[in-house]
Amino acid sequence: MDYSNMSMYRPQMAYRRFGKSNKAVSVITLGGMRFKHGWDDPRHEIPEDTLAQCRQTVSLALEQGINLIETAYGYKKSETVYGRVLNEELNIQRDRYFLMTKGNPKTADETRQLVEEQLETLQTDYFDFYGWHGINNLELLEQACAPGGPVETLLQLKEEGVIGHVGFSTHAPLQVILKAIETDLFDFVNLHYYYFFQRNEPAIALAQQKDMGVFIISPNDKGGRLYSPPPKLEQLTAPLSPLQWNARFCLSNPGVHTLSFGLNEPEHFHPLDGIFPAPSPLSADDLRIKKLLDKQVAQVPYADFDGYAMENDPSGLNIPEILRFRKLWKCYDMKAFGEYRYNMFQEKSHWFPGQFPTKENLQQIDLSRCPEGIPVAKLIRETHEGLYRPK
Repeated sequence: MDYSNMSMYRPQMAYRRFGKSNKAVSVITLGGMRFKHGWDDPRHEIPEDTLAQCRQTVSLALEQGINLIETAYGYKKSETVYGRVLNEELNIQRDRYFLMTKGNPKTADETRQLVEEQLETLQTDYFDFYGWHGINNLELLEQACAPGGPVETLLQLKEEGVIGHVGFSTHAPLQVILKAIETDLFDFVNLHYYYFFQRNEPAIALAQQKDMGVFIISPNDKGGRLYSPPPKLEQLTAPLSPLQWNARFCLSNPGVHTLSFGLNEPEHFHPLDGIFPAPSPLSADDLRIKKLLDKQVAQVPYADFDGYAMENDPSGLNIPEILRFRKLWKCYDMKAFGEYRYNMFQEKSHWFPGQFPTKENLQQIDLSRCPEGIPVAKLIRETHEGLYRPK
């Protein structure tokens, strides 16, 4: 395709009702954390190439039919550049798009101050969707939802018309996500769910029961770096690309409403053509691909052991994630993705918790929760030796 003339491009898009919000959102969201220099300080100084990239991306996204734009205070320059592009550079009518942002204030006063700052930065009078950013463990859930705390204040801002709908984003274990949904405080949830990480499917089912919007975080990057797949994975999902097939897999679940794509270059829009129409349930061709993918697991010893029974192990090791990276490496040749994610342990605190294995913490593994015959310490050592890269 000739991306030099995008006016010739005739896009496809689909829309789903985003839970109780009753908003018809595009099933692809324009995520805002991947612009050039986006993570550099100071947050309000926008380089010209960042501005140009955002301006082009927003234009192409709206032409594609994308109507949900997502950002967060924690994405550094993202709110500022969106505010300028949407209102000064392109002068887009506010009713042409839905705007979602997030923050993780700790008190009621901090919540109001932060939301006021974000409204000014994004040059808008209201947010369609506001999420408490990062309910990643039980302590943060209790802090966010405490009486008189930040979520209660967000709900007050909803009554005042400043926020349309309150939700939360999460990287938490499944049981914490379920507890957060069960509070009945939220209209939507942003969570992880992909073919290569299906653990949160029960949370999607519960959210569907509660009529909540479900937003899938980073299906192309955290879903397996699917924009740069190994040849084996490309062969397994052909004639679709892994990125396209994974999107169709996610959207085959009727409880999923939108997938966040970090679009920031014209060529990033091309794979969207292969996603639509996304059938629910999966089509016969999609099921054929799924069976091929599923079959790979049976060919690698112990790859079917997910380790979720060993969550929160006293060793401090994130055993389910370590075993998942091993499976992706051994079954699908996704070693580059494993290296990318595995080496984030010990860097991301509650966003991605886990220690690297040592002789001492391997001895602390609670083997009573491990099925007999699974050499879990050996599997962990093998994964570390294959994926660890010293800084």
